[in-house]
Amino acid sequence: MRRLEEQISHLTRTVDDLSDVVARQETKIAMLTRRVQMLIEREAEREAGLGGQVVLGGDERPPHW
Repeated sequence: MRRLEEQISHLTRTVDDLSDVVARQETKIAMLTRRVQMLIEREAEREAGLGGQVVLGGDERPPHW
């Protein structure tokens, strides 16, 4: 009987620990989702402000090459 009580106690602690981890992950995922959405919106505004122009980065070749 004592062995079962110890196992239950251990499993209860493990479940509580995992629940805390999942709660922290949920908070982090929500924050990252908001940041990605903000970046998407910012990029859409930037592209709209360019009026359809193509902006090349450092190593990119122009589309006609």
